[in-house]
Amino acid sequence: MPPRATPSAQDIPTLSESNGVRYLHFDSPWIQGAMRVADPAELVLEYTGQMMAWLLFMEPPQDGAIGLLGLGAGSLARFCVKRTRSRVVAVEWNPRVTAICHAFFRLPGPPRLSVEEDDAGAWVGDPANAGRCPILMVDLYDAQARGPVRDSVRFYRDCRRVLGDTGVLAVNLFGEHESFPRNIDNLSAAFDGRLAMLPEIDAGNRIVLGFSGPPIDIPVEALLDRAATVEAVYGLPARRWARALIGQASGGRLVY
Repeated sequence: MPPRATPSAQDIPTLSESNGVRYLHFDSPWIQGAMRVADPAELVLEYTGQMMAWLLFMEPPQDGAIGLLGLGAGSLARFCVKRTRSRVVAVEWNPRVTAICHAFFRLPGPPRLSVEEDDAGAWVGDPANAGRCPILMVDLYDAQARGPVRDSVRFYRDCRRVLGDTGVLAVNLFGEHESFPRNIDNLSAAFDGRLAMLPEIDAGNRIVLGFSGPPIDIPVEALLDRAATVEAVYGLPARRWARALIGQASGGRLVY
């Protein structure tokens, strides 16, 4: 999996702002991230909140870090630094994105957040990162937004190794895009079919979770209780996520 070449002219980040929200673009109308200027840690875009659905199944790690593949506008980095005690590692291949996040998107600094400049495929394939991040959130789109720029079985297997013995992967996909079936097939191969899919939202995003570690067998009632806790602690609509997953339950239990 060769690393991507130097960022092109289309990969130069640009800004827009409307109604108190600042947006990141890549020389196109596609929104790559957002920040509410008055509340930088708020997850403005619905799909970024759904990327945190792993909280239904795991606490933020005390050992290891929360990993982010793709920095975007730094939304998840800001949220995780403010709302958890975990260390956060973001992998971003485009130094211009990191620079604009520091300049205009209030990106936190060390020691809680470290940004590593690398191609995501090379980073997850590096043996030094095996077991480093029990939580890994993947949001890898370029200026064309034609599906994730890394999505092979090998890539997802390498992501699973980064999780270590027990962990959760969260991936941002586009449900109606031609890349979606391929990504589901590849994720299923890498995670032995242990996937949970949230419903597609209006913007087209669909978040998929992949599980590594001991089998998960949760009664519906326990998931709803956990969702209420997540909602109270983190201010996220976790009960909505839980109800969507319960619609996929069999015999009153969720098994992954």
